[in-house]
Amino acid sequence: MAESTSARRQWAVDLAVLVAIGLLMGFLGPYGTVHMPAVPGYVYWMACMVGSGLIGIVLDHLLAGRLTHTWLRVVLVTALMTPLCALLVMTSAVIIFHDRYSWAGFWRLLPQVWPIALAVMAVRALVWRPRPHRVETRTVVEPPLPEAEAAFRKRLSAKRRGARLIAVEAHDHYLKVHTDAGEELITLRFADALDELAKVHGWRVHRSWWVAAEAVEGVRWRRGAGEVRLVGGLEVPVSRTYAPVLKEAGWF
Repeated sequence: MAESTSARRQWAVDLAVLVAIGLLMGFLGPYGTVHMPAVPGYVYWMACMVGSGLIGIVLDHLLAGRLTHTWLRVVLVTALMTPLCALLVMTSAVIIFHDRYSWAGFWRLLPQVWPIALAVMAVRALVWRPRPHRVETRTVVEPPLPEAEAAFRKRLSAKRRGARLIAVEAHDHYLKVHTDAGEELITLRFADALDELAKVHGWRVHRSWWVAAEAVEGVRWRRGAGEVRLVGGLEVPVSRTYAPVLKEAGWF
């Protein structure tokens, strides 16, 4: 049922596009048809464009399973439909304007019909071109393993040993440890702290900052400078050197 509804919708859109092109051609009056009376001129172009378009669409459906490249199929369908469309154009002129069939007229029509047929099939290909898929990604951070932080947490006071770790900030030979239970200064080199936090889910984002991954709420980068927003409102600078780790994690 869904497939039949989609097919009917596609045919309806195709027909609407062909009718619009027919009206446009009737208004423009190319190939000398501008001098035709208005009503017969519009009828003529409507018959030519709708009829030719339907020929092209049928051929396109027949070739779709064998030739999947859209633009190659457009060129091939145009080549195949041009003689048939030229015959249709002649027939329309015979019926509407009482012209006569002639081989000379048929051969003259081919170079006139081909570019219009190509334009019609190209417009249809653009109408039904696959829409780009927008894929949204989200970084999922696993909670750190308890043993990964164990050595570092032993350096904190009892009040903050079990608190949520947010960030570590270097101050000479001291570290300011940011937790959801407040801040605390400890005596430790930043390099040693990074070694102890190596297995914790987090990143060094600046020469003097390490942040816990689960504490990151947002990242922004502008004019060569970055900033990480952490839980609790803490904002941490991001340097060019360490920005790639956040990009790899999906924050840029």
